[in-house]
Amino acid sequence: MSSVPRADRRRRWTLRRKLVVAVVLLLTVVSLAIGLIGEVFIRDTMVTQVDSQLQQAVDRGDHGPGPFDGGGGGGGGRGGPYPNWCNTTGMPTNVVPPGLGPGALGVRGSGAVVLDQNVCPKILANNQIAALTSAPADGHPHTVSVPGLGDYRVIATNNGAVLTGLPLNQVDNTLDSINIALLVIAGIGLVVAGSAGAVIISAALRPLDRVAATASRVVELPLDRGEVALSVRVPDEDTDPRTEVGKVGAALNRMLGHVASALNVRQESETRVRQFVADASHELRTPLASIRGYAELTRRYEGQVPPDVSHAMRRIQSESTRMTSLVEELLLLARLDAGRPLAREPVDLSRLVVDAVSDAHVTSRDHRWQLAIPAEPVFVLGDSQALHQVLLNLLGNARAHTPPGTTVVTGIHNGQPGEVVLQVVDDGPGIPQQLQPEVFERFARGDGSRSRASGGTGLGLSIVAAIVDAHGGEVALESRPGRTVFTVRLTAGAQ
Repeated sequence: MSSVPRADRRRRWTLRRKLVVAVVLLLTVVSLAIGLIGEVFIRDTMVTQVDSQLQQAVDRGDHGPGPFDGGGGGGGGRGGPYPNWCNTTGMPTNVVPPGLGPGALGVRGSGAVVLDQNVCPKILANNQIAALTSAPADGHPHTVSVPGLGDYRVIATNNGAVLTGLPLNQVDNTLDSINIALLVIAGIGLVVAGSAGAVIISAALRPLDRVAATASRVVELPLDRGEVALSVRVPDEDTDPRTEVGKVGAALNRMLGHVASALNVRQESETRVRQFVADASHELRTPLASIRGYAELTRRYEGQVPPDVSHAMRRIQSESTRMTSLVEELLLLARLDAGRPLAREPVDLSRLVVDAVSDAHVTSRDHRWQLAIPAEPVFVLGDSQALHQVLLNLLGNARAHTPPGTTVVTGIHNGQPGEVVLQVVDDGPGIPQQLQPEVFERFARGDGSRSRASGGTGLGLSIVAAIVDAHGGEVALESRPGRTVFTVRLTAGAQ
């Protein structure tokens, strides 16, 4: 049994389904109301006819007490004898007015009979007589329920001494037949109306489907990066402001127009920023190289140099080296942002991992660097130099943000078919949960929980994300205290 509340299931219904159900429910209520009103009207009409027939019978009848023929040979008086085939021995005569059919009953004095299917009289039981004599003796028709016989319309006169009644079973049978016919007709009508309503509503909502399809195409566009030509619009036929769907379509087109304008402004701004970063980085390379050169030249001076001057020159050389690294990283990001294509050739990822881990081991001997790669070479499609940069940045990030003695394991294994997975795992303190969504952003830095032994630009992981994205791959992070995993997924390549 479903655990979803009924109200939630109804909220998940489509508009088309809600409208069809509403139409069917409305038709059901209207059909029931019409049926009930019709049944009351038909019953009143038929009861009125019975009352008229009953009144005519009373008018024809003899309202005085009739004789009692103990021999049963037939009746006399105005009512005439019962049919010859009836055994009327001991039966009272002239109790039921003439001209009435089966089911009619009468009470005259001490005689009380009801006509059976053969129009022959049968003596009424005492409880039946008691029920009949309870009717008001006012000469007007009243409904009485007679035990064993059903409902009757009766007229009592002479203080209840004379009573004539006609059964309502024919009325009830007719109403039952009408009700069955109405139910069948209403059921067929509801099925037909529901089917036709579904078709009509589907046709009426088709423009809304087209508007939704337009919105879906917009959602599929990569609006978060690159130049976006937002040319998708709702067709003119679905933007008529005189209709509800047209109002939605026109509003969506206006919104898309505003979004397109905003995207163009954003793209122009980003383009100017990227161009500025690229130009500035390119222009800064030459003076920084000169500063480093003069600093190295000064340190080679063989003469006596004051200690504070020597310290200042070492700092100048160190900072110029750091700024050169920052400029190179900014220039690389600018090139990636500009969409410059990278090489797409088979690269021995195993060899790149071995070289990068070897370099890291030489650079930082206070960390434990380990390999977990297959015996056979693993190839991926990509740019060898760019992928080497990815490895250097990931290993450098682990070295800079974990304490001495941390174990860093670089591994390669197969992922989905046609995919190679590269992982860098360390057992350091981990990255705080609140910082994890931002680690691949530019200039993102960790807090004191991942203490830096050396300064960093905050661009390393953003360069990793940009290079992997340019290769059509994915990079992800999982981190908790004692285990941090950077996972890079790349396209496998043939040897």
